[in-house]
Amino acid sequence: MSASRFDDLVHRIRPYIQRASTHSSPVTVAERLAFTLRILASGGSQQSVAASYRLGSATVSSIVSEICQAIHTALKDEFIPYTSRAGFQEISRDFWRMWDFPNCIGYIDGKHVQIKAPPSAGSEYFNYKGTHSVVLMAVCDAQYRFTILDVGAYRRQSDAGIFQASRFGNGLLQGTLDLPPPADLPGSTNLDEGRKIYNYRHSRARRVIKNTFGIMSVRWRVLGRPIEFNPKKVVDVVNACAALHNYLCYTDAANSLATSVSSLGDPARGEETGGYRGQ
Repeated sequence: MSASRFDDLVHRIRPYIQRASTHSSPVTVAERLAFTLRILASGGSQQSVAASYRLGSATVSSIVSEICQAIHTALKDEFIPYTSRAGFQEISRDFWRMWDFPNCIGYIDGKHVQIKAPPSAGSEYFNYKGTHSVVLMAVCDAQYRFTILDVGAYRRQSDAGIFQASRFGNGLLQGTLDLPPPADLPGSTNLDEGRKIYNYRHSRARRVIKNTFGIMSVRWRVLGRPIEFNPKKVVDVVNACAALHNYLCYTDAANSLATSVSSLGDPARGEETGGYRGQ
């Protein structure tokens, strides 16, 4: 994150964490944000960061919760807005332009966010991989940006149950999403040709959500190990990481990663592709 982006982020979250000062040397907003970002980006423990800043562990713990909530609140409306019909149509055009996949308004998938087993939780958060986790279910656009997020489901729930309980899934099933009207697929009058091309394009487009999770986890390494927070705080951390991921995607030109993949070859045009070269 550049210095200008950091200063902008301080300006955005300041209204949500201002309070009366009762200490002779209070921790400033910039300092609170700095060590919160350090924990999120490095995956380091709160204890080690508290020692670095000469603060109490309990103080750092409460500040991290406060800053994560402030980040999500300050950024969600602008950088993770609830998509309108026009927004869905723009996403569909991007998928067609960048990934050669038509009529796609986003890719949905779930990610395990590992946590330390909460006290007295039993098997509530236990998953089939033998770890404890909460579920991040998300939809992304063609440019690796989250459009819809739902965090906090128990891992023992099925994917279908998590999807149905999410805001996006409930809206889709109830017909309340403002989706574009149905449209014919390009070339639908000749569906027999290019099944292999279709399969390749489908597979390539689906990688977008996997790549989005991967990019976010690399940026915010706290997601790469079991998080030693209580489940409610884990939800705040994941929401903050997702909001920061979108914030960087929208504001830093250097983070426009999707533009580099739009030049991938397409077998329909006789170009080399990564899916089945030479087959």
